[in-house]
Amino acid sequence: MASTTDPCSFSSFSKCVTKHLNLNYHVDFDSHVLKSKVALTVEVLEDNFTTLTLDTKDLKVAEVTANGQAAKFTLGPKHSFKGTPLEITLPFELSRGQHVIVEVTYETAPNASALQWLTPEQTAGKKHPYLFSQCQANHCRSLIPCQDTPSVKHTYYAQVSVPKELVAVMSAVRDGQKPDPQDNGRVIYHFRQPVINACLFFHRAIGPRSHVWSEKEFVDKAAFEFSETEVMLTTAEDLAGPYVWGQYDILVLPPSFPYGGMENPCLTFATPTLLAGDRSLSNVIAHEISHSWTGNLVTNKTWEHFWLNEGHTVYLERMIGRSMESEKFRQFKALGGWKELQESVNTFGANNPLTNLVPDLTDVDPDDSFSSVPYEKGFALLYHLEELMGGPEIFMGFVKSYIQRYAYSSVTTEEWKAYLFTYFKEKVDILNNVDWTAWMYTPGMPPVKPQYDTTLADACIALCKRWLKATEGDLGCFSEADVKTLSTHQLIEFLSLLLQEEPLPLSHVKRMQEVYNLNSLQNSEIRFRWLRLCVRSKWEDAVVMALKMATEQGRMKFTRPLFREVYNFEKYREKAVCVFKARRAAMHPVTASLVAKDLKVDDSQSTGL
Repeated sequence: MASTTDPCSFSSFSKCVTKHLNLNYHVDFDSHVLKSKVALTVEVLEDNFTTLTLDTKDLKVAEVTANGQAAKFTLGPKHSFKGTPLEITLPFELSRGQHVIVEVTYETAPNASALQWLTPEQTAGKKHPYLFSQCQANHCRSLIPCQDTPSVKHTYYAQVSVPKELVAVMSAVRDGQKPDPQDNGRVIYHFRQPVINACLFFHRAIGPRSHVWSEKEFVDKAAFEFSETEVMLTTAEDLAGPYVWGQYDILVLPPSFPYGGMENPCLTFATPTLLAGDRSLSNVIAHEISHSWTGNLVTNKTWEHFWLNEGHTVYLERMIGRSMESEKFRQFKALGGWKELQESVNTFGANNPLTNLVPDLTDVDPDDSFSSVPYEKGFALLYHLEELMGGPEIFMGFVKSYIQRYAYSSVTTEEWKAYLFTYFKEKVDILNNVDWTAWMYTPGMPPVKPQYDTTLADACIALCKRWLKATEGDLGCFSEADVKTLSTHQLIEFLSLLLQEEPLPLSHVKRMQEVYNLNSLQNSEIRFRWLRLCVRSKWEDAVVMALKMATEQGRMKFTRPLFREVYNFEKYREKAVCVFKARRAAMHPVTASLVAKDLKVDDSQSTGL
């Protein structure tokens, strides 16, 4: 297989590859650091091997050994987002195929970008501190000196020491606990299988292989919200093959968690913004379950090929929805995804290379490239291919075969495409007519717009058109009955359609509130779109509510656009910046950094990042 480089990593993964990690963490809530030791089992890929490079970011390295012998090490110059290369010189020479155990003793920094430390006051229970980690895309290096690239996959074992009143959970199989022999006020949790969480957790069983974990205040609500997890798992297995990770647990994180979900093996992270009370947002869990196959089992080789993770996962998520709901529901969700793609392209600019399906990330922080593009442009390509190849059952056969072929490995777009041509060898002429350059390497919207079924969207489209055409004299014609028969998904779609148009007159959004009472709805997807609509229409009363939602939770899907909407309301631009500066210390480091860029705040002035 051809050597692959990763522009987002310093590590020498073409010369050696990590096969296993043994981690020891001592969680220090007072100083906000992890006092750590990691042993990396490294396989050598070339002869005359004497040096290796690991990725680090803001780590305080104390000692390095190789097979128990002291090894020389240096930390190179610091890069703005890639961190610092850790150059290690072995005290001996190795040949191709040999293994070495490299042990690094170190501390994380209080401002490690993978970690968020919460005070008791920032938690729901208000009694104990809380720590969680979030390593994607390239933040694991602030937690562990490692080959921080999706090209490298390995097993791990971990021991985590925390105060005895707290519980630690990881993306791994739990392997017992014991008192810390160094401190009788602490307990050590053991895990087999980098993600770390420590808090006072409670859990409920939600299926034969699943528990939901959270603070006590959320656990029952979460158990209800995610009660269909086992149905989704078995549906996904019918589509994609056996679930290989054993347990599938869900951890509901604090509101500051920057994503809707994160697909850690065995333990999905979820935002509390999913707790809508009606299971209407469970598609996020379907998405994270799908990542068990496309993302965790088969992984993009570098972040430039991120669409292989996300496009296939959206495709599988919507196939789960098709099985549990209907084909019309899948088509309806695809329509909504197309609008999200259009918004991302509009935000970046249609000529921005970051809207390529396969972008060049040389000198680009992968966090800056995060958008719906790899998700929805990727899905649109797969759906287009589905139509060309003969329908969902036929194309799902390819997806399942692709997963089996590349299980437990990392893949490039070129390898995926080659396998596509091999699998559909009888239809190569059709595949050759696909404009691959336009799909993969050209910015903007896809070259082909799929013709999705609009049956479930028609009522939303009709209501949207009524509001767009309404004059002041027509406003009395709207009533609560307009939305009485709309599902939660349809109400979200109605608001999404309005956000694609020019802002409504202020009188229209005020009338919409009078008849639909949207301010009373706590569903995060509805509230997010409604508040954006209000701010765009210059409804000043909505500014405070929009900033409140932007700061009470930290999901970037919501927080960044809400801040941008208020910032674009020129009268309140300074208020948006002031609120952000006042609240950024409580935000996740990644969220704070990206919002700072959105609001044109000089990030170098912050001591918290």
